[in-house]
Amino acid sequence: MLLLHLSDVDEAGWAEKLRAVLAPYPVVVRTDKFDPADIRYIFVWKPTADAFDGLSNLKAVLSMGAGVDALLRHPKLPDAPIVRFVDDDLSQRMSDYVVAHVAMHQRLYSRFHADQQARRWTQLYPPAATTVTVGIMGMGILGQDAVKRLLPLGYDLRGWSRSPKYIEGVAGFSGPEQFDAFLSGTDILVNLLPLTPDTAGILNRDTFSKLRRNGLTDGPVIINVARGGHQKEADIAAALKDGTLAAASLDVFEVEPLPDDSPLWAIENCYITPHIAAISSQSTGIDYFSNIIIEHEAGKPLTNVVDRSRGY
Repeated sequence: MLLLHLSDVDEAGWAEKLRAVLAPYPVVVRTDKFDPADIRYIFVWKPTADAFDGLSNLKAVLSMGAGVDALLRHPKLPDAPIVRFVDDDLSQRMSDYVVAHVAMHQRLYSRFHADQQARRWTQLYPPAATTVTVGIMGMGILGQDAVKRLLPLGYDLRGWSRSPKYIEGVAGFSGPEQFDAFLSGTDILVNLLPLTPDTAGILNRDTFSKLRRNGLTDGPVIINVARGGHQKEADIAAALKDGTLAAASLDVFEVEPLPDDSPLWAIENCYITPHIAAISSQSTGIDYFSNIIIEHEAGKPLTNVVDRSRGY
């Protein structure tokens, strides 16, 4: 039996479609009557404190999110495999955001927007893409998809990850011992890391101070589309005001929605979007998770299982 425990989304809509695909396999929601001991799979998004109570025969936890950092912090998370959502559509949307903001900053949008507001005509020519280095933190599925879409545009690319990754066209860096070298050649820093204890707060003043200063005309830029827990927003605000950073594109925040009194709202070279860079598609999610269950019930191994020791 599959139990849906989806907060803040259309749980009934997901259930209806999963029942149609999985029939006659039973699918229940929280308001249905069922014996918790009969639940073999639970499909979760923002699970409540009692979400896993009584699920003594659980075979897998299916996470609607690609990131599982919040799920791993659940105090009653059972000792069952966690399967994360891997979605080509989500990867495409995330890469769309990254490409758009990388190009915007390479073309010095902040400077020309300020000129427009001042009615100032200054013909400063932006640097060519081939002279701009984009450094991507996190070389998993999302990072590699961003690389695939940035490479044809001519950017010089480098990647940093926990363990070495060898990707054609990308200068690879790994581990804390190579982090400073990675930063020193980076003009536009893109964060696509999973949120773990090791990466929490990694977007901070010390990191910003180590980015390359002679690449982009007005200085280095950061783009964060991973998790709000990766950034120290007080450091970002200060760095944008004192010129350590020329601009920032932020889709995620320490507290969401971003509080009204956050100084980031009023900083002209800080581009804020309300956690919309990418979203899990219901149609692809139905296909993905129903296939996971069908194959696992047939004796095949689970795919895209989270390594709890790494946090992703």
